[in-house]
Amino acid sequence: MVTRIPNAVRSAACDAVVDRADLGTTNPTARLRIYSGTQPATADTAPSGTLLAEVNLANPSFTAASNGVATLLGTPLSASGLAAGTAGWFRIVDRDGATVQDGAAGTSAPAELILNTTTISIGATVQITSGTITMPGSEP
Repeated sequence: MVTRIPNAVRSAACDAVVDRADLGTTNPTARLRIYSGTQPATADTAPSGTLLAEVNLANPSFTAASNGVATLLGTPLSASGLAAGTAGWFRIVDRDGATVQDGAAGTSAPAELILNTTTISIGATVQITSGTITMPGSEP
């Protein structure tokens, strides 16, 4: 048998995840970090690759979920390159720096984080054009 959940439950689960980004007191907003290389095996694993850019997110960070999908607010967002490299993945951390979500970075779907370019240089502006977090649903 395949586990299936309705869209209302998918949306509630997605909201629970994205709302975690706005928790904490150390920083005024959550942050999105863009790394080179391959995404770690789990979100509990320390980051791999080089930190290429970091951007402060809006407050709140995401829209309310619809059909299990929440969209990053405040886009387009811009950050200055901290190092040179090719973006491969991202990590969202809450206001205290705790991991909320990892995902793929690219210039088009299926990446969850869409950038204007994956080639990042020191001091160059990288633009986040959109981002989503999606909870799995009723797919067989």
